[in-house]
Amino acid sequence: MVAGDTVIVGAAHLEGAAPKSKTNVKGYVRGFDVKTGKRLWIFHTIPKLGEFGHDTWEKDAAEYTGNTGVWAQISVDEQLGLAYLPVELPTGDYYGGHRPGNGLFGESIVAVDLKTGRRKWHYQLVHHGLWDMDIPCAPMLIDITVDGKPVKALAQPTKQSILYVFNRITGEPIWPIVEKPAPKGDVPGEWYSPTQPMPTKPPAYGRNGSSVDDLIDFTPELRQQALQLVSKYKLGPIFTPPVVSKSEGPLGTLVIGCCQGGTNWAGGSFDPVTHLLYVYGKTEVGALGLIPPDPKRSDFNLVRGVAATSGAPQNDGRGVLTVQGLPLIKPPYGAITAFNMDKGEIVWQIAHGETPDDVRNHPALKGLNVPRTGRSGNIGVITTSTLVIAGEAGFITNDKGERGSWMRAYDKATGKDAGAVWMPAGQTGAPMTYMLNGKQYIVLAVAGAGFPAEILAYRLPN
Repeated sequence: MVAGDTVIVGAAHLEGAAPKSKTNVKGYVRGFDVKTGKRLWIFHTIPKLGEFGHDTWEKDAAEYTGNTGVWAQISVDEQLGLAYLPVELPTGDYYGGHRPGNGLFGESIVAVDLKTGRRKWHYQLVHHGLWDMDIPCAPMLIDITVDGKPVKALAQPTKQSILYVFNRITGEPIWPIVEKPAPKGDVPGEWYSPTQPMPTKPPAYGRNGSSVDDLIDFTPELRQQALQLVSKYKLGPIFTPPVVSKSEGPLGTLVIGCCQGGTNWAGGSFDPVTHLLYVYGKTEVGALGLIPPDPKRSDFNLVRGVAATSGAPQNDGRGVLTVQGLPLIKPPYGAITAFNMDKGEIVWQIAHGETPDDVRNHPALKGLNVPRTGRSGNIGVITTSTLVIAGEAGFITNDKGERGSWMRAYDKATGKDAGAVWMPAGQTGAPMTYMLNGKQYIVLAVAGAGFPAEILAYRLPN
């Protein structure tokens, strides 16, 4: 991020499902002078002895633990002179036994002085994370009106499909965030936070945790097969922790809204006129099991994995659980939600994306009228004066037999379809817009298997 005369650089690390070591590089954030290259400041995302937050790391975990970097985009309010850092979790995405304690500033939004890097405020969204709920995208800086008063706010979309909203000057929640009791696990050597922060408003814009109500229900037969599959897994509400994977069960904890769920790095969009915020979220389930690693490959006590079993559950090649090749979890697979940010309420929500080919053409669904399911992906939305626009992810086949994807427009006030344009491949990030000679253009990146990345530009009609 470049802001004023300061260049801010975060840190990205390798994924943490099966780390090689409990000791890793720390994800410090640094500010540099844009003219001289001189380092102006450094913010220790894992506090050193004597610094604020060091006491949230028990034993000597702060000395050797790494990660806790900022791989997502950084936001800046130059008027306030503040940079907002969306921090990931510490080393070990699913096992935290080597880092007991809440572990500031893991999975926290941290506001620092743009010139000095000094912490002004912070809020930890997840205590002692065990679910890979990294803060995945730029904090959204929005100006809203709450109870008749103007508020400079910050809204943070997340993988868990929860929108956390703060006063970006003070860090105070706009609506109360309550520390609620969290489920406790029984993994040997693990440390569990007794509570987790849950916003009272806005409501979640997607599913998280897991229950039988989330399972596929196109037909009674598919539902029964889904029930049989999940009988070897642990289900529970958000923040139900991973389990040691056992061949007789449980193989893992089923979690919607972790890892690759909800909103990822593409983020959301805000309309400064109507104060409506738009965010895409996807429904994807992950099975969080833990197994001992090969000691030659890792010094962790436990890493993510599944115990050996003679009847391995169906998956799609990426480890995503399926029933006859259909997603285990019922639609929508991807949705766009509109929030009224003055009230913290959902205005509308629609399934975004055409039903995937492997769902609409599946033999088990022959003769059924399957509504548009939406599609899973890491995509962003953009708002114009009248529209919300977003491309679909991945590929489908249209009625002409062409392989590609749609870019869709919706009425921003109601979510009703306002048109679509066929693209050669699916969207892979967040769109942008610009004006040229009185014409407005939408630009987005597309790519897919067998289709090298391209940038496409579309001119909006007059």
